[in-house]
Amino acid sequence: ENMNSTMSEEPDALSVVNQLRDLAADPLNRRAIVQDQGCLPGLILFLDHPSPPVVHSALLALRYLAECRANREKMKSELGMMLSLQNVIQKTTTPGETKLLASEVYDILQSSNTSDTDNVNEMNYRRRKAQFFLGSTNKRAKTVVLHIDGLDDSSRRNLCEEALLKIKGVISFTFQMAVQRCVVRIRSDLKAEALATAIASTKVMKAQQVVKSESGEEMLVPFQDTPVEVEQNTDLPEYLPEDESPSKEQDKAVSRVGSHPEGAGSWLSTAANFLSRSFYW
Repeated sequence: ENMNSTMSEEPDALSVVNQLRDLAADPLNRRAIVQDQGCLPGLILFLDHPSPPVVHSALLALRYLAECRANREKMKSELGMMLSLQNVIQKTTTPGETKLLASEVYDILQSSNTSDTDNVNEMNYRRRKAQFFLGSTNKRAKTVVLHIDGLDDSSRRNLCEEALLKIKGVISFTFQMAVQRCVVRIRSDLKAEALATAIASTKVMKAQQVVKSESGEEMLVPFQDTPVEVEQNTDLPEYLPEDESPSKEQDKAVSRVGSHPEGAGSWLSTAANFLSRSFYW
């Protein structure tokens, strides 16, 4: 009986955490989400959720929130945050990508706000602790910076997210919409070309890699145009059905939420409300 109620919560939990992840992807919402009473505790509870996609999505949301320096101290001191991250990292059943993502969030928060004198001790302590927790996981990850032509609104960003999430070996990604970029952390055995292939499969965007030259200048390098090995279903519309037409109106609404974080507030309280209900089966 209890099992069933858990099962029926599942799609709800995933849709709530995905919604939070998408709100957190917009830099203008990040402070508001962390200030909200219910969202951070909710995301921490999601880290213990039995469903791996829910845990991964919650970590992506936390990864976005931690981008904002002003959030880090509060996140780090939030009850259960660091402990839950450690649990995800240490659990033998956690998928590799999720472990790497959790350790990335853990490291960002752990290193927040240490003064210079503490820094040396802190770094040594962290290094020992990290070795203990992570073994050598971080050696297995690398960062790829993509410049994505056509990444110019939130529906395109969602398409991109979906394409990247389908690739085994993608750990995390952060969008920088203003400059049409996506910073992707991937396992070191994954070829960056796979990312380009996935993004090309959206049919409306194309990726180039951003690399630094020896003099430190950034250059765009096109990926080799190898035949794309993604099965292509010609009947699919360019956008998913629920996006029927990503009309300008919708975009305005999205940017309004962004520019007035309190606009996200009513949604956040609904989420917080759901969170408080769903964790006491």
